[in-house]
Amino acid sequence: MSQPVQRKLTTILAADADSYSRVMEADEVGTLGALRAAREVFSRFIERHHGRIANTAGDGLIAEFPSVVEAVQCAIEVQRELAEDAQRGLKFRIGVHLGDVLVDGDDLLGEGVNLAARLQSMAEPGGILISQQVYDQVQKKLSVGFQYLGEKRPKNFEESVAVYSVAPVGGGDAGAARVAAKPERASKKTKAKESWSKLIGSAKRYAAIVAILLALNLVLGEPYWVQWPALGLGLLLAFRAVPLIGRSD
Repeated sequence: MSQPVQRKLTTILAADADSYSRVMEADEVGTLGALRAAREVFSRFIERHHGRIANTAGDGLIAEFPSVVEAVQCAIEVQRELAEDAQRGLKFRIGVHLGDVLVDGDDLLGEGVNLAARLQSMAEPGGILISQQVYDQVQKKLSVGFQYLGEKRPKNFEESVAVYSVAPVGGGDAGAARVAAKPERASKKTKAKESWSKLIGSAKRYAAIVAILLALNLVLGEPYWVQWPALGLGLLLAFRAVPLIGRSD
């Protein structure tokens, strides 16, 4: 009797060697040695950060972690270790995602695993890409930089996802690249200032319209019908100002 499908929320790390087939074709023995050495690095750091290797296939692997922070820290330390030993000859791409997965024995399956793998495939050799869910958990807890790469649509996914890259391991001042967050995440003060500027501009235009209507009213000698459009414009301006007043409190 088959066991019922189980689900759980976990952090998935997907890793894969860059251009493995090409490198293997050029030097089978040396590439196999480099892959074994890289696997030892992954295994050591995954265990150190309380994770486990769930799936392995060829030159790639899937690992899971109970902690999002530990998963990203593991990815950083692995890339740093591999970068310090260029003789290994292999560069790995890593993707990290926090999501719902299906549990089949020791294996992990499902969309959460697929997205981590897609992030890995989009990363630069030696790089780390993380999802929005991961970024939200780690951006204030790790002293590394993050760069927002925009909304990207992974292969075979119907919707786009927000993607961040972790600052190059061992390169530059991490604090200087702390967070290049989403452009729409401007500060509230900046947004409020821009909104008030637009409102003032609209008020000036309304005032000019009312002045023109008053001038026409005087030239034509008609009764003061201008009060009604002026009142409508004033109400429209007031409705636009109310949300800004509440936001500035």
